[in-house]
Amino acid sequence: MNKAPPTPPPGPAATSPAAPAEPLSHGLKQRHLTMLGLGGVIGAGLFVGSGAGIAVAGPAIVVSYLIAGALAMLVMRMLGEMSAAMPASGSFSVHAERALGRWAGFSVGWLYWFLLVVVLAVEATAAAQIAHGWVPGVEPWAWVLLFMVVFTVANLTAVKNFGEFEFWFASLKVGAIVVFLVLGGLAVFGLLPDTDPVGMTNLTGQGGFLPNGWSGVVSGVLTVVFAFGGLEVVTIAAAETDDPARAVGRAVRSAVVRILFFYVGSMLVIVTVLPWTAQQAGLSPYVKVLDAIGVPSAGQIMNIVVFVALLSALNANLYGSSRMIFSLAERGEAPRGLLKVSRRAGAEGGGADGSSGQAGGVPRRAVLASVAFGFVSVLLNLLWPDTVFLYMLNSVGAVLLFVWALIAAAQLRLRARLEQEAPDALALRMWWFPYLTWVTLAGLLGVLLLMLTDDAARPQVLWSAGATALVLLVAVGREWRDRRARREPSALTDR
Repeated sequence: MNKAPPTPPPGPAATSPAAPAEPLSHGLKQRHLTMLGLGGVIGAGLFVGSGAGIAVAGPAIVVSYLIAGALAMLVMRMLGEMSAAMPASGSFSVHAERALGRWAGFSVGWLYWFLLVVVLAVEATAAAQIAHGWVPGVEPWAWVLLFMVVFTVANLTAVKNFGEFEFWFASLKVGAIVVFLVLGGLAVFGLLPDTDPVGMTNLTGQGGFLPNGWSGVVSGVLTVVFAFGGLEVVTIAAAETDDPARAVGRAVRSAVVRILFFYVGSMLVIVTVLPWTAQQAGLSPYVKVLDAIGVPSAGQIMNIVVFVALLSALNANLYGSSRMIFSLAERGEAPRGLLKVSRRAGAEGGGADGSSGQAGGVPRRAVLASVAFGFVSVLLNLLWPDTVFLYMLNSVGAVLLFVWALIAAAQLRLRARLEQEAPDALALRMWWFPYLTWVTLAGLLGVLLLMLTDDAARPQVLWSAGATALVLLVAVGREWRDRRARREPSALTDR
């Protein structure tokens, strides 16, 4: 194994917009990144969790998704701007450090890593339950072990393996939504066999478009906003492409609008084809619609799609967590032993220009560290799902919003610096800066305040705030210790 080059200590050079060369492989291609952007956010939260949103908002869930999707789109535009100008495997953790200081980079990096490895357990367990239903003779824990081993091996080898897994996973998910939109659209206009045009009946009946008023729309936003989490992995993965700045720009541009179309389009089809009262939390509204229009074995089809979505999210979270902790180690914020990367493999695939496309290897120790904590999370989920693991899950429940807020704060600082020092690096610009950035921050604060007023969401905010405060305390303590250590030698020299 080759040890990665050491990172310079924090200081003026470390906070410069110029990004250091990454020691990782450049095995990802544009098609991998594009499909990761499209498919990375399409998961069980859309295919199953959207039923809970429809149950509280009615047909107005379309508005809830528009609001939540717009918020996510703005965050991704900001993140895309910074990542195109300064691509790094740590993405927003690196940006936060350069913009706000070491405490910010440390805090957002560790919080995001913790979020990914905890959610990883939920995905592995849910996928195992589906597989157990298909093959009852194999216990769920055995399926979890199989999934974790397979994706650990995939992430330990070449980064292109991760890219290929995600490319085909995302292709299946995107294809499933496209087919659903086509079938649903035909059903709305009565163009399928044994169907009549639906018209506006289900949008205006059963209490109207806003059956629970605007409070229902707000509750819908709280339910669906977290379904957009996962887009951030695109900017982490961009550092392992041949042309990170160009790749992340293209991926962000194509992903945000299409994902908004998939989400909002799906919801519009669902609430138009069927009355919103027919939906139930915990049951897939997609299955309900497919059953209603006569698609045979709709439940099993969606089970397969959800299964693939869960495995895709598991794979992406393992990748994202390993790169985040590797980036933290690069900057001295995690154990330095995680900096070792595998020897590059000359046959790992070339770039578009026919070159080898290699700049390094795979951070295997970082992968193993992430999957080890993932295994711990899975065990806690299997043994104590309603106690220990529930507290862990609540402690990351609102972390995504804190991460998005730090992304916005970092973009406010870095945009001004880039315009002065490296304006040519701004290949992808945030719209209407700085006004939309401030609007985004206000929107994130509003969502957090609304969560505090919701009995179901309040524990997540409080536990997540506690976890964030703990990480911030450690970050500030480390910074104070380092400053004191730097002052002591200079005091001795003055004597």
